[in-house]
Amino acid sequence: MISEAPVELPHGLMRRAESGKAARAVIAGAVSEVVLESVRLSMQAGLVDPVLVGEPEAIRSAAPDIVDRDVEVIAASGDDELARAAALRASRGDVDMVVKGHVHTDAFMAALLTEEAGIRQPGRRMTHCFHLTLPGHERPLIITDGAVNVAPDLQTKKAAILNAINLARAVGIGRPKVAILSATESPLPQMPSSMEAMALSEWALEHVADADVFGPLAFDNAVSMAAAHLKGVDHPVAGDADILLVPSIEVGNALFKMMVYFNSACAAGVVLGGRIPIVLTSRADSPQSRLASIALAKLSVAV
Repeated sequence: MISEAPVELPHGLMRRAESGKAARAVIAGAVSEVVLESVRLSMQAGLVDPVLVGEPEAIRSAAPDIVDRDVEVIAASGDDELARAAALRASRGDVDMVVKGHVHTDAFMAALLTEEAGIRQPGRRMTHCFHLTLPGHERPLIITDGAVNVAPDLQTKKAAILNAINLARAVGIGRPKVAILSATESPLPQMPSSMEAMALSEWALEHVADADVFGPLAFDNAVSMAAAHLKGVDHPVAGDADILLVPSIEVGNALFKMMVYFNSACAAGVVLGGRIPIVLTSRADSPQSRLASIALAKLSVAV
């Protein structure tokens, strides 16, 4: 059941991201071959001007071609030190994004979310988006939040909707369609996610412009017009969603991994809502996904 189809880089995303000046990117834990290869590819595509955080001799040994381009290198070792050094560098205000390299996620995010790093913004909530594309398809599907907020409350879900809509516009979707997922198309008191979906839909009518937001919708009625028609769901979002707002991190995590492992989707991921975007990568990420994540972060700098 695991797909053997090759992961394809989303060329539309890359074309849009390759225009303009390279973004200044701090790479926390630039010490492994796969991380340095993603940096190399990003530089070749004109996406980033990197700042490498790690052991200088190890970086030079693994990637002399990168270091020889007068790339800034910050000496650090160990998860906590790598994360803090990256956060301090980002706090100087001349950085456009921070990218997770070979460093533990908990240490990485803990350092970036401190007051010292200056990435959190008063009055804004930080949420994660996955930008997924299937082989042979350019249209993305955005899933939020499948990586950061474990049990988001109503206010966090509102922030997730707004962040995802802004990201969708940044990647070229003029009027994004947001499906609020549950396991039903009818609000049911015994299913809290469906009641929240109804509340969010009503809130969006007054507070969200130039986008369509609707729920509750089960997954099939969010992505299949045939399923929506058969069930009598009549709304612009039904069967044509650009964005899926999931009820919990477990749902988002499972959906994105099923698309990656069953359908060879290219998954780019970014944390939004801070002063600058944060790229979260996994050791299991393909080179295409790593590159696409950096491209996505470049496009989302102003989100």
